[in-house]
Amino acid sequence: MSDFKSREDMAITIVGHVDHGKSTIIGRLMADTNSLPEGKLEQVKENCKRNSKPFEYAFLLDALKDEQAQGITIDAARCFFKTDIRDYIILDSPGHIEFLKNMVTGASRAEAALLVIDAKEGVQENSTRHGYLLSMLGINQISVIVNKMDLVNYDEKIFNNIIEEYSGFLEKIDVKPTSFIPVSGLKGDNVANKSENMPWYKGKTVLQQLDEFENAKPLTEAPFRMPVQGVYKFTNKGDSRRIIAGTIESGKVSVGDEIVFYPSGKQTKVKSIEAFNADKPKSQSAGYACGFTMTDQIYITRGEIAVRFDELKPQVSSRMRTNIFWLGKEPLTLGKRYLLKIGTAKIGMQVEKIERVMNASNLNNEEKTEVERNEVAECILTLDKVIAFDLAKNLASTSRFVIVDNYEIAGGGIIGETLEDRQEWVREKVITRNTKWEKSVISRERRAEKYNQKSSLIIVAGTKGSGKKEVAKELERKLLEDGKFVYYMGMSNILYGVDADIKVPNNQINRQEQIRRMAEVANLMMDAGMILIINLCDLDKHEVDLINTVIDMDNIKIVCIGEEQVIDKCDLCIPKLENKNEVVDKIKSMLQEDGVIFKPY
Repeated sequence: MSDFKSREDMAITIVGHVDHGKSTIIGRLMADTNSLPEGKLEQVKENCKRNSKPFEYAFLLDALKDEQAQGITIDAARCFFKTDIRDYIILDSPGHIEFLKNMVTGASRAEAALLVIDAKEGVQENSTRHGYLLSMLGINQISVIVNKMDLVNYDEKIFNNIIEEYSGFLEKIDVKPTSFIPVSGLKGDNVANKSENMPWYKGKTVLQQLDEFENAKPLTEAPFRMPVQGVYKFTNKGDSRRIIAGTIESGKVSVGDEIVFYPSGKQTKVKSIEAFNADKPKSQSAGYACGFTMTDQIYITRGEIAVRFDELKPQVSSRMRTNIFWLGKEPLTLGKRYLLKIGTAKIGMQVEKIERVMNASNLNNEEKTEVERNEVAECILTLDKVIAFDLAKNLASTSRFVIVDNYEIAGGGIIGETLEDRQEWVREKVITRNTKWEKSVISRERRAEKYNQKSSLIIVAGTKGSGKKEVAKELERKLLEDGKFVYYMGMSNILYGVDADIKVPNNQINRQEQIRRMAEVANLMMDAGMILIINLCDLDKHEVDLINTVIDMDNIKIVCIGEEQVIDKCDLCIPKLENKNEVVDKIKSMLQEDGVIFKPY
């Protein structure tokens, strides 16, 4: 039992151009290490004999009918074999260009890679493409297997030529292969046993190389990251728990740990770690689904990332430089709307700039306005709202994303650099505010229950003379008559009071700072449980983003009056104001539907 516990596990991927012999090498490894089910090898050989087919070790893997019919590996097959020191999971990733997506899916879970090149065919387009994708996925333990040496009479010169060509390619993408190994998967040369046919080769066999690869450090030793999947509140029989739930991507968390949620910057401590029909654990670690309660009942939403206060902070931005591999039917184009998924967050996005498109067959950089299928590109992305993430060099699992186009995953990539966005200057102020916030003993939830309303900011936006101010004031009157705790705040109240010190040369107003201070005042009043109504003239999308940085967007409702709006989305649009009271009734109905105020029917 003790020997079993001390054995290591390692996930390996094997990639390469179609028909270069990946499956044959895996089959040979499984056979030569006695890792096949009893009688399996004899069964396959007998089946080949009955069908008058020459036996190939690749047949040990080709279990799917589609694979046998087409002679190509379609899915990333999971195979298992063992050596004296390790148990291996080897992912046979497809080599055909049409199944590149499956290759990426398989390789992303591997700690090391074998990249197979046919000695007779030499370096092919997918040989270079796969090398680049392994680099993008952060796999730096790569052994290049030059297969089918028997077809070139075990010629050392051919082997050396492939080393020279492929090493030059890998050098361009900052990859240094661990080794080059000449093999014959069919004959078994240098796979599990040293070859007598290549006395000139003094290096390791494939099996020896695998055993010398280093296991990655356990994810439990990395900084704590748990993307929030959901927040669940219980009310049955006096149960008042609010549980933050998700799967721990890395690190570990314990009762009493101080936790910060990004991108909001809200802070709390772990009160308890919950378990279903079991004793509550004191800690939980990477790979496990986890739910915990908080000492402070802060408002958290799906898509945020829980981080330990004393560990590496994630990046926070709505702009980033990324490496993308594109697999969509339609090209990735500038300005088109896509959906980016990272962790549990889903955010609208567009490509701001395609900095370079790399031709994976020759690594030439091309200036293009779109990224076509199976191309790799360095792009700057702009998201609809700020998110939290890590850089690939720091923490791989929370740096990877996929892009959805027309409800299908069309591409993916990694984040290499954080770029400054418009709201960076205020975001740090908000995170500091949330960290230093003096909490009342009365929570927002308790105030909402007492006042029978959800604290909210209602922005009535429009151009000058559109009637927005009249609507805002009438809405205040109507809600007050209904018994709501409501307040109308004109922008001049802020401008000549809180903003009295922000005049700039030529007596101009710093509009951004004015909006920021207005949002901070609104945040205070909302913390007190109020429904706050303001009117804003010529509100644009960047100012909405600024307000959203200070206040949770879920607590903001925007009513647009008039057609000349430069906001992407309003909660209620009134193209033309004809009847003030009818508009107020529409706003009230919207607030009832959205749960801000009680709906009696």
